[in-house]
Amino acid sequence: MSNFNPEELNLSESALTHFKEMLDLRGKGKGIKIGVKEAGCSGYEYTFDFVDVIQDGYLRFKKENCTIFVDTESFNFLKGSLIDYVDDGLNKGIKFVNPNAKAVCGCGESFTV
Repeated sequence: MSNFNPEELNLSESALTHFKEMLDLRGKGKGIKIGVKEAGCSGYEYTFDFVDVIQDGYLRFKKENCTIFVDTESFNFLKGSLIDYVDDGLNKGIKFVNPNAKAVCGCGESFTV
């Protein structure tokens, strides 16, 4: 990753590649929406979805031909985070390094602030 900005959302090369591959496999979409919702054993969890129609009120992060959308409320929880894609044998998936999280559950699926 070439530039880390504590004021925005940061994505590793592997995360960008993963998101671009998911969009390509799907065959359509304007980008990926990343958000936060109340759930999980620690209070909040990350959400992902495809964006087919661009909506007002979303922040856009254009990185290497991949657009990431984040609603402003979720961005308060995600600001300064690094989103990575980890491929470690049988363990594959998106990993968040979130400076706003005070604790993360044991499975890494949810967090608390």
